[in-house]
Amino acid sequence: MYIHQKQLGTLISSVEAGKVVVVYGPRRCGKTTMLGKYIEHVQSTHPETSILSVTGEDRLVREYLESESVEKLRSFVGTHTLLIVDEAQKAHNIGLNLKLIVDHLPGVSIIATGSSSFDLAQKVGEPLTGRKTTLTLFPLSQMEIGQIEHGHETAAHLEDRLLYGSYPDVVLMADKTRRLSYLNDLLSSYLFKDILELDSVRNSAKLEQLLRLVAFQIGKEVSLNELGTKLGMSKNTVEKYLDLLEKSFVLYRVSGFSRNLRKEVTKMARYYFYDNGVRNALIQNFNPLSLRDDVGTLWENYLMSERMKKRGYADIFANQYFWRTYDQKEIDLVEERDGALFGYEFKWRADARTKEPRDWRIAYPGAHFEVIHPENYLAFIV
Repeated sequence: MYIHQKQLGTLISSVEAGKVVVVYGPRRCGKTTMLGKYIEHVQSTHPETSILSVTGEDRLVREYLESESVEKLRSFVGTHTLLIVDEAQKAHNIGLNLKLIVDHLPGVSIIATGSSSFDLAQKVGEPLTGRKTTLTLFPLSQMEIGQIEHGHETAAHLEDRLLYGSYPDVVLMADKTRRLSYLNDLLSSYLFKDILELDSVRNSAKLEQLLRLVAFQIGKEVSLNELGTKLGMSKNTVEKYLDLLEKSFVLYRVSGFSRNLRKEVTKMARYYFYDNGVRNALIQNFNPLSLRDDVGTLWENYLMSERMKKRGYADIFANQYFWRTYDQKEIDLVEERDGALFGYEFKWRADARTKEPRDWRIAYPGAHFEVIHPENYLAFIV
């Protein structure tokens, strides 16, 4: 079964001659599937289009895409009018070579995909300035999954989303054992692949230990010094590893919000996982919610990641922060958008009594505040 991906429509409307569309996203999130659907669309609506689809993991392909020779690139592309390069970051100087194609082969459209933004972004950034459109693909969002579910099914599957996450294969698997096997394989074979290919990163065990420590600190500020002490690493190394984990779509960072209160916490950041299933695989805990003491953590991570997907796919342009004071008043998510502030507090229990923090109300009198719980969360993420 194919679950229609929101970015497919954006991809269709973004591809044009003389331009490069760069698609980022974690491994196994559905980039190849989306490209396949895009090719089907082109073949049915513009059958005259000649498509060349290659991968940067192919050594012979890289010989052309690294050549910096217009004639070699012309020979490689031939009469094709659409070039698709999967895992484009594998080719050195891919940005310069794609620029040469765009500049010297009129009428050619290009799609380049990559599972690591830190590598591909550097290679396509400056050479393709003004010539590229960037799309980010995430594990499936509830906006997408909801297309194949009725309301009662979404409610019934909420626990699965919190435990196993939303990678496409996981969503379509009904068997718990297969889900666990898939997530463990993802963790051991794919999650660190791009990072460990860098010369400066050799130790997958340290990466996994670091992620495990972060997994137990979701919703809390992370101290780089404390992590370094526990791992026997310098603060700078911890910071570098966290940055690489962000750029390979494992974690993302949220900073503290402050405008005018001296007692607001801003120096440390919080980290969240793009996918709950990856987080639970790291700590090897897939127990049902009724047996867990971290349901609030799972709920917060899930809502943060789903809201991020919604902002990305629905073109909601906003800065995101957390807000906390030194005397422990806090709001889980603050969005700054359209000239206004929106505060959201996440509670697993719908009957939990949560009031807008007084300090927040006084400091930002025009700000909105809302508690998100299982009875109203769908409007927030869908």
